Amino acid sequence: MTKKTILITGCSSGIGYCAAKILKERGYKVFASARKPEDVERLANEGFESLQLDVDSSVSIENAVSEVLSKTDGKLDFLFNNAGYGQAGAVEDISRDAFRRQFETNFFGAQELTNKLLPTMRKQGYGRIVYNSSILGFVAFKHRGAYMASKYAMEGVCDAMRLEFMGTKIYPILIEPGPIFSKFRDNAYANFMRTIDIDSSPNKEDYLATKKRLEREGPSTAFTLQPEDVVKRLIHALESSKPKARYYVCTPTYIFGFLKRILPTRWLDYLLAKSE
Repeated sequence: MTKKTILITGCSSGIGYCAAKILKERGYKVFASARKPEDVERLANEGFESLQLDVDSSVSIENAVSEVLSKTDGKLDFLFNNAGYGQAGAVEDISRDAFRRQFETNFFGAQELTNKLLPTMRKQGYGRIVYNSSILGFVAFKHRGAYMASKYAMEGVCDAMRLEFMGTKIYPILIEPGPIFSKFRDNAYANFMRTIDIDSSPNKEDYLATKKRLEREGPSTAFTLQPEDVVKRLIHALESSKPKARYYVCTPTYIFGFLKRILPTRWLDYLLAKSE
């Protein structure tokens, strides 16, 4: 029996690594990609079909696609667009360059990679493209504007693609996690400290409170789940004969997804402004 093939971005840790590990155990041929050479080597030592892929680079994307297709007789069943990071900070404090970097990684790279693989999926007559979005792809929280913008863009494109591929066996799918225990928060915090001038910001007091909260050990909220909980939804998205358009993960995603449907914008804004 031919193994199902999947390319996963951002496999150095967290959701990407967990997805690669579990799918490999389920018999998939997993192409686990990472940006740093040392992570690629580590993944190879663990038995993965590992490859270097920096979604910020068109050359890297082109090389990765060529490498994968050369090893699969020009076919690929699934793509999981997982690579990404969080740019924290109030919108007024984020530079154009910081916005650009956020979109390059979270949106432009994912879509360029997707577009490079869509001709393959059209030719073979099937395929699934899963985007790892976020609760912040459909509701707003303070000081997350750049990250949210990249995820809102991802959701908009996926929704458009779902209509464009209607009637085919190519399915664009969204996964929308809430808080997940991973290195994402640590990486976002480090990036925040590099890019935001806290002392000169009118949001200084808020930032200091946020800084104190982020420096605490352990999960960010009581609702924080494990990467395995995301992978459960991913497996359904890949293996169900009728995959859903979007998959919620974590209690806050379900709560705010429901509240967005029923509450007036003013009321929802009030609740979101009080949330962290």
